[in-house]
Amino acid sequence: MLTDTPGIHHITGIVRDAQANVDFYTGVLGLRLVKSTVNFNEKFTRHLFYGDGTGTPGTGLTFFPYPAEDDGRAGKPQIRTAALVVPPGSLDFWYERLTERGVDVEGPFERFDERVLRLSDPDGTELELVTGESSVEPWTDGPVPARHAIRGIHGVTLLSASPFVTAGLLETLGFDLEAQEGDRVRYRAPGDRATVVDLLDRDAEFGREGAGSIHHVAVRVPDEEQLYEWHSLLRERDYDVSRVKDRHFFHSLYVREPGGILFELATDYEGLAGETDDIDADAPAQSLFLPPWLEEDREMIEGQLPPLDLPFESGSD
Repeated sequence: MLTDTPGIHHITGIVRDAQANVDFYTGVLGLRLVKSTVNFNEKFTRHLFYGDGTGTPGTGLTFFPYPAEDDGRAGKPQIRTAALVVPPGSLDFWYERLTERGVDVEGPFERFDERVLRLSDPDGTELELVTGESSVEPWTDGPVPARHAIRGIHGVTLLSASPFVTAGLLETLGFDLEAQEGDRVRYRAPGDRATVVDLLDRDAEFGREGAGSIHHVAVRVPDEEQLYEWHSLLRERDYDVSRVKDRHFFHSLYVREPGGILFELATDYEGLAGETDDIDADAPAQSLFLPPWLEEDREMIEGQLPPLDLPFESGSD
C-alpha cells in the first residue's frame, strides 16, 4: 500500500562554476560538501551534494556545474526558490554575514508565521532563509556557529504553467493544502523536516532553463518497492514518468507533471557520507566519488575535471 511522502528529499540546480559554488555553499552558507561525484548520465559533469553532516534526506542541495551554460531566465514553469531553515532569532546574524560577504539580501519580511531573508547564489539561484524548527542537527564543523547554522531544507516555491494540475500531483503525493496568503498557496507534507511546497498562482512569462535555475525537486519514498508502486500509479494516470533509475545512493524516478514542473521520487537512505558506500566519512569532501560502473574510467574523468578546494579548514571561523 502506498504511503504519503513525508517531504522533500533534495533539490537540484544548474550552475556554471564548481569552485564558486563550493565557495558559496560551504564558505558562506556553512553547508557541508558531503559528496563530489559526477552526473551518472554525463560522466564528465560534476554533481555536488551539500547538506548536514551526512547528507540526510531533507537537507540536500545538489548542483550540476556546466561551465558553458547560458543564463537561465526566470518564468514559468519553474521551481523558483529553494528555502532553507534557520533557527528563530538568527536572521540578524545571517543578514550581517551575507552583506559583509557582498551578497545582496532582501528582508527580513513576514510570510505566514515565518520571517524570511531572500538572496541569490553566484549564478542567480534564488534562495531563502526561513526561521523555523527542524528535527535536523546542523553540521558542527563548518564556518557558521551551530546556534545559527542552517537546519536543512524548508521547502520550495513553484511557478507552474497550470497551478491547478500541479496541485493535483502534490495532493497525490501526500501534500495537504494548509493556507493561502495572496497568490501564494501553501501545501505541507506530514513529515518532520523539509515539508513545505508553496505554489504561486500568478501570471508570468515563460522562463528558460540554464545557469541559476533549479532543475528538479525530489520527494522522499521509503523504499524501492514503494517506488515501483508509484511508477505504476503515475503511469496509470498518464503522467510523463521515467523508468526507475539506480543512483547508487538511492533509486529514483522522474515525473514531469502537466504544469511543467519536474519532480523526482527518491528512496530514503541513512546518509551519503560513510554510510552507504566504502568511502571513509572522514575522507576529504572534495575527493571525487565514482560508482562502481564508472571506476574504470577514473583517470580519464579526473583528467577532465578541475580540482576543487574547500574555502575553510574544518572547525574554523
